[in-house]
Amino acid sequence: MGLFGQAKDLYKLQKQAKKIKEELKNLHIEADSNGVTITINGEQEVLGVKISDEAMTQGKEELQKNLVAAFNKAIKKAQEVAAERMRGMMGDMGMDLPGLAGGGDQPKA
Repeated sequence: MGLFGQAKDLYKLQKQAKKIKEELKNLHIEADSNGVTITINGEQEVLGVKISDEAMTQGKEELQKNLVAAFNKAIKKAQEVAAERMRGMMGDMGMDLPGLAGGGDQPKA
């Protein structure tokens, strides 16, 4: 492939990456842990925290554990969604990124 073809592919890649970034920003992901609900977007920015009345009565340490668990679940979901979108984009361009959350030859954890 010539230089022009490579530049064209790079432009397409940049355009698709920008589109995915916008999609991720507008995506809302929720995760819950015993009455604590965290909402983040696909860029892992926190959009909201909800704590049920029941969760408030569980004591400070339990509430802290549930907050951490809910945040971690939400972040993991966001990472999985982002990786899936990137794999889709790369697949559309005939590329494969080994190790990108299940892409390529790497086994899933």
